Order: sequence, then C-alpha cells, then structure tokens
Amino acid sequence: MTIGDITPKKERKSRSKHVVDEKAPLLPKHQDEAAGYDEFNGASFTGAVFNLSTTIVGAGIMALPATMKVLGLIFGIAMIVFMAFLTDASIEFLLRFSRAGKTTSYGGLMGDAFGKYGRIFLQICVLVNNIGVLIVYMIIIGDVLSGTSSSGVHHAGVLEGWFGEHWWNGRSLVLLVTTLGIFAPLACFKRIDSLRFTSALSVALAVVFLVITVGIAIIKLISGTIMMPRLLPDVTDLTSFWKLFTVVPVLVTAYICHYNVHSIDNELEDSTQIRPVVRTALGLCSSVYIMISFFGFILFGDGTLDDVLANFDTDLGIPYSSLLNDAVRVSYVAHLMLVFPIVFYPLRLNMDGLLFPSARPIVLSNARFACITVGLITVIFLGANFIPSIWDAFQFTGATAAVCLGFIFPAAVTLRDHHFIATKKDKILAIFMIILAVFSNVIAIYSDAYALFKKNAGPRE
Repeated sequence: MTIGDITPKKERKSRSKHVVDEKAPLLPKHQDEAAGYDEFNGASFTGAVFNLSTTIVGAGIMALPATMKVLGLIFGIAMIVFMAFLTDASIEFLLRFSRAGKTTSYGGLMGDAFGKYGRIFLQICVLVNNIGVLIVYMIIIGDVLSGTSSSGVHHAGVLEGWFGEHWWNGRSLVLLVTTLGIFAPLACFKRIDSLRFTSALSVALAVVFLVITVGIAIIKLISGTIMMPRLLPDVTDLTSFWKLFTVVPVLVTAYICHYNVHSIDNELEDSTQIRPVVRTALGLCSSVYIMISFFGFILFGDGTLDDVLANFDTDLGIPYSSLLNDAVRVSYVAHLMLVFPIVFYPLRLNMDGLLFPSARPIVLSNARFACITVGLITVIFLGANFIPSIWDAFQFTGATAAVCLGFIFPAAVTLRDHHFIATKKDKILAIFMIILAVFSNVIAIYSDAYALFKKNAGPRE
C-alpha cells in the first residue's frame, strides 16, 4: 500500500475489504493480485488497542525513570500525564483533518495540506525515526544477550552469564539468529492486525518487567534500604534549569505512535472506534509509564542511569538478585523483539511510498514487498552490528524526527487549515505544540552537544 495515493474511505460503521489504490482495476488481472483481496472482516477493538499500545511502549520506557531524576517525582509524573493529553490532541488533529480531506494515511494528509513535498518530508522523517529506533532495539538486544564493551568496561550478557563465553553466543551470531528466526517472519505479515497476538504478548512482557521492578522496590522500601527520592527538581543554576527541557524529546519519543494510527484505523471493523482505541491505548501506556517511572526512580534514586535496564546489571541487595536481574532483562528483550514488526510495518509502507509513489499497493506486489522488506532488515542488521553505540546520534536525529511526527506536523496541518475546520482553540494549541517542540529540542540538542564537547575536552585540560 503506497502512502498518500489511496482512495478515500467512506465514513461507515463496518467495512469488510482492504483499502485499495484508486487506479487499481475493479477485478484483478492476475491470480497473484487476487491474493491481495482476501476476505477480511476488520480488526477488533482489542486487537487495535494492543497494536497501538505496542507502538507506543518501545524503548522509551527505559529512559522514563531518568526523567524523574531531572524533574523530581511530582513534576515528572505530571509531565507524563500532560504529554499523554497532548499526544491525544495531536492524534485528534490527524484524524479530524484526514476525515475532512478524505485521506487514509499520514503521508496522504501531509500531501493534502502541503502538496508532494509535504508528503515526501513526512516519509523521510518516518524513515529516519523508525530505522533509528529499530537499530537501537537491535543494539539493546545484542547488549543484553551477548554483552557489550562499548563503555570501555565489559558488561556480560545473559547468555554469557548462563553458558560462558562461546562463539555461538557472540553478538553478531545472536543478532543474525534473532533476525532470521523472529524479525523476518513477523515482518512478512501484510496486515497490521495480523500482529495483534504478538502485540498482546509484548504488552504482557512490559507488564512483567513492571511487576518485577515494583516488587523489588516495595521489598527494599519495607526493609528500609532505600529512601523516598526527590519530589521536586534540583535547580541550582541556569545550566540545571535548561536541563529540565531535555526531558521533552524523551517523553515525545515515549509516546510516538502517529505513523501507525492510520493503518490501524483503516483496518478497524468499526471506523468510529478509533478515538476510543487511541484513548484506551494512551491510558494503558500512561499507567505503565507512571508506575515504572515512580518505582524505578524509588529503587535507584539519583543513581538511575539514562537506560534503567543498565541498573539491573548489579547486585540489587535482595535474595535471588541475579535471577530477578535476568528475568527483567530477558522479559524486556522479548518485549522489544515483538515491538520490532509493529514499528517495521509503517517503515516499509513509507519506503514504498517514497520509492514508488504511483505504483499499485505493495500488498499486491510480492516482489516489491519482498525486496523492500529484505533491504530494510539488512540495513538495520548492519547498522546494529557496525555501530557500537548510537545513543548520541539517536538523540540528535531520532528525537528530532519523532518530535516532527508527534507535534510539529499535526500542528502545521491544523494551522494550514486547508478545509477551514480548525477552531481558534485548535490553532492556539497548535502554536503551543510547535513552540514547545522547537524550543525544547533546540535546548536539548544544545545541552547534549555541550555535554559531549565538554566530555571530549576534559582529558586535555
């Protein structure tokens, strides 16, 4: 299915066929085309909620306890809730203007508002964001299972801890087996609803990670080995004040799901359910985020690392510490493996739309579907193997693309108001979104760059 070149869908309560290209014939000319028109009665409410929730809860959950260290518990939790409401408003903008323009994709909406170059810019941002995210996922999987020495100190992986160091649990081979055995088969589904069961399992694994963290924190609170952490931010100078804004890109990245909303909406059995689907998914993910942020920060305090998963590499000071550490890391790695195909699905659609904007839907071309799928997975695999650590690069590129997808583009469409349906309140909110996104990202990039240059200059002083 190409982006932005799809027939308008009618607003109705039930639909039973896949959305097709406006230039496609009413009857398929070849047998392989008929395969794309299989009977499909629409996705269920529950399946849509799990797919959207899995899109939201990715690696972002690992960075949220560190935002508590910057903001304190009160402002940290308030910001999580605030970002959930702001994300809901931005998605509402997307859906409302999509209905008005009779478009069925994010790219189509940007094309309707800003023409061909708006659509292309959107597709490039999806490619930058999703490829970066998937490479990060694969690097985390490699770090956890096979260990890493990127920081100069070797951290043993789970497989190395269980079986010792062998050729068969080396990083490259583990990632190759994971790619061929898990990522490739799950990436071959042509409908996003086909991933509803793996999405449900992915959400369940995130809950397992949450339950273990909460349990450890409660045990240590009862034993009196940890104290309640800061409730408010520690602002002592101008630098610490500007640092408060660096959490905004992290929170935006944690909620980014806009590139999958249209795909999920297109497959819903009842098209009026998309707003309840979005709000249910945001409510579920916000609850998980608040609890993991609260208990993760309580557990590790000011020692909370940027990636809280790295905190589970040491002795927790409770019985069965090693077992619990492994359970946390394995459950989270399994969660990321099942998130991969959900993030990969819109990546393939947007790559196809960018390369073949006038072609028939990709689901009707097995050769194009296979070539793009294999090509993208190969790029992601090579990136994860040859880039030792991309966290700094991810902050500069991924967070910027994510903030465009989450706030700037929906706000820009609203201010463009091509169909004259935006209210004064909508435009005020849109202006606020753009100001918050641009200002916080400029401050975050400046703060990260300053810290990086200062670190590099340190040994020469």
